[in-house]
Order: sequence, then structure tokens, then C-alpha cells
Amino acid sequence: MTTFADLGLPVPITQVLTKQGIIEPFPIQAAAIPDALVGRDVLGRGPTGSGKTFTFGLPMLARLTGRGLSRPGHPRGLILTPTRELASQIRERLEDPAAAVGLRVIEVVGGVNINHHLRALTQSVDLLVATPGRAQDLINQKKLHLDEVCITALDEADQMADMGFLPQVRKLLDLTPRDGQRLLFSATLDGEVNKLVERYLTNPRTHSTAPAQAAVDTMTHKRLLVGTRESKNEVVARIAAREGKTIMFMRTKHGVDRQVKKLRRIGIDAHGLHGDKSQGARTRAISGFHDGSIPVLVATDIAARGIDVHDVSLVVHVDPPAEHKAYLHRAGRTARAGTAGMVVTLVMDEQTKEVETLMRKAGVSADEVRVDADSPVLAKLTGARKFAGAPLPPPVQQQAKNAAKGSAQHAGGRQSDKKPGQRPQRPRRKKKQEPIARRRRG
Repeated sequence: MTTFADLGLPVPITQVLTKQGIIEPFPIQAAAIPDALVGRDVLGRGPTGSGKTFTFGLPMLARLTGRGLSRPGHPRGLILTPTRELASQIRERLEDPAAAVGLRVIEVVGGVNINHHLRALTQSVDLLVATPGRAQDLINQKKLHLDEVCITALDEADQMADMGFLPQVRKLLDLTPRDGQRLLFSATLDGEVNKLVERYLTNPRTHSTAPAQAAVDTMTHKRLLVGTRESKNEVVARIAAREGKTIMFMRTKHGVDRQVKKLRRIGIDAHGLHGDKSQGARTRAISGFHDGSIPVLVATDIAARGIDVHDVSLVVHVDPPAEHKAYLHRAGRTARAGTAGMVVTLVMDEQTKEVETLMRKAGVSADEVRVDADSPVLAKLTGARKFAGAPLPPPVQQQAKNAAKGSAQHAGGRQSDKKPGQRPQRPRRKKKQEPIARRRRG
């Protein structure tokens, strides 16, 4: 059995991994880490959940160890990711190994008060994990400089392309030294991602543990034919009441918020995750889902790759995704690291052909099963059950908004009587009386 120690990583790092119960590397880790350790550029593709964070992160820490000191605002290592959640999880995974070799890792992401990042950059930072937009903001303010970056990793490069981030990514890479080491990881290596590879990587070693479709090989896929929208809503409620962690995907932010309200109304502690949520709300949702206190997460596609929780037993496409790559990324939230998982797509009658085409492009074979809320087969496949609990209040962020709104209305006296769009009237000040003598002289 190959161990992390066999790959040539520093002893303090392997000791931390051993304490965490991590001893044997995944295939892509065993293949790519030795090349990265000797300074080669690496081009990696592996199924989601295959351990890519350690594949690029551990060699970066090893190569930064004992090679000089970092200056405030001048990181020596840079990791670019498409989403806040992914940046946060990368930083969390690498913090302990970094501390073991005396290195500091910080994240800078959008949606967080930039002053927090400005303060963090006043101290030395060895490895910076960043979303492209926030990194550029800090560079524009001359608080972040990439002139000393000797090793850069791009994670989920294809999603950055899909989200339109590649112009920013190229601008950032152009600020790093041309002779720096580059590690690029992507589920697909075509189109814009291939142009990125050709421009910035030098004779890269390519490590691909499987084609993109293999990301779903350990999963069971079903198409649940639900007929009408009313039937679909009842099925969703039954599935959400199941035991275990469940991720439900919607196409729009509005759809996420509406679904969360519906589920909380019947006593199911569901939380939403999408791009308009504050960083605090997103962090609370992910943390609660991770520790099991939140059993249901309702998310948009943009959040799909940022959810790295290993014991998600069911993914539900409440809204079928718009294209096949999104299906693979959504489905990849279950069956991680070789474990089994179930993926179900709810299909209304008018969506049958659309979903057939989607599955064919994704290379997925999924049996069709006609179900309604009371179908025994629905319970058997998903663990769906009847549930009727007391309505739950909105999540913490919404509770705070409601409390602030209530306080404002209370402070405004009869504000509730004002017309929509009308500003609350301020109490009139009493006109100060002039002295009698002055009034007489006037």
C-alpha cells in the first residue's frame, strides 16, 4: 500500500494526515503529487470527490516550506477557485498541514467585508486562497501583490470558464512570475480551458484518473415521473422528510428561496444556498449541513461544486438542470470518494423529452419510475415519508431582518399606516421662540 509518506511529503504534514486518519492517497493524489513536488506543471482531471484539494495543496505547502519568508501582502502560493464555498473548504483542509510546517493560509472571497481581508494581508501570508474578483479588488487597492508567487493552482477551471471568470484569471496569472509552477485541475479540458493550458502551462504532466462521466459510476440514477406540478410538490415534501442528508437543486435563486419556505412551513429544517446569500448565511448553511443539524440543503447550480460533504446519501434534481455538465456536477455531491449514493430527477410530463436528451448527453442510464407521494417505490428508493411538524421560523439571517423591520416599525410610531413607497414622517420640531424684546425690535 502506498502512503502519503511514500510520496515524498514532509514528515510534519504526513503526521497531521495520520492523526486525521488519512494514510492512503487516492489514485490521482498518488499519481500527481510526486510530479508537483519536483516542480513540474501538472494538468489534472479526476472525478469529483477524488481528493483534488490535497493533490495540489499538499505539494504547494511542501514546496513553500523552508524556502524563505513571505512578506505582508505578497503571498508565495496562490489558489484560485470559482466559489466562496470551495475557497473556504480548501483553506480549512490545508490549515492544519500548513500550521505543521509553520505556514499561514488565508482566504479572500467576495461577499465578505473587504476590511477583514485588508487586515489579514497586513501580516505575512504564505498561501492565499482566492476567488478571482476579490483578488483583483485587493490588487486594485494595492494591498495584494502577486510578484512573489512561485506556485499557482487553478481549481475547477471549467467552472470558472462557465461563470465567465477566465478573463480575470488570465489577468491575475499575468501578474505572477512567468517561470512560476502552475497546477490546473478541471473536470473537462476543452475549449477555453485548453487555451488556458496552452498559454500558461509548460510541458505539463497530465493525470486523469477517469473520464468525466466516471464521476457518476458509483451512483444509482432514477427518473421519477411525477406528472403534474402539484404532485411534484407533494413528492418533494415527502423526500425532504427522509432520514439523512439531502441536497435539492433548483434552477433559480427565487426557486431556492420559495422551496425553503415551503419546507420550513411544514417543519423541515431546510436552508438555501445561492449567490445572493450573504457569506455568513452560506457558511451557517454549509456548517449545519456538515454537522447534521441541517438535514436539507436547497441550492442552485452555482453552489454545486462548493459542497464537499462526504455523507450525502441523496441528491434530488427538483428542477432538471439546463445542461448535462450541470447534471454531473450536481450529482457529484453524493457518492464521494467511492461511496454509494442515489440521484433522482423529478420529471413532469412536459419535461420527459428534455430530460431524456439531458441523460443521453451526460452518459447516464436512469430507469423511469412513475410515482406519487404515497407510492411505496418512492419510499423504497428515497426514504420518503409523511411528516407534519410545527412551522419553523425563517433561518437566522431572515429572523434578524424581521426583528430589525419590527424595531423600525415600532420606532416609527404609526409607520404601518403609511402608503407604500412613502417615507416615514419625522416628528415636527417645535419652533424655538425668540426673546420678546427681539420680536418687538423687529
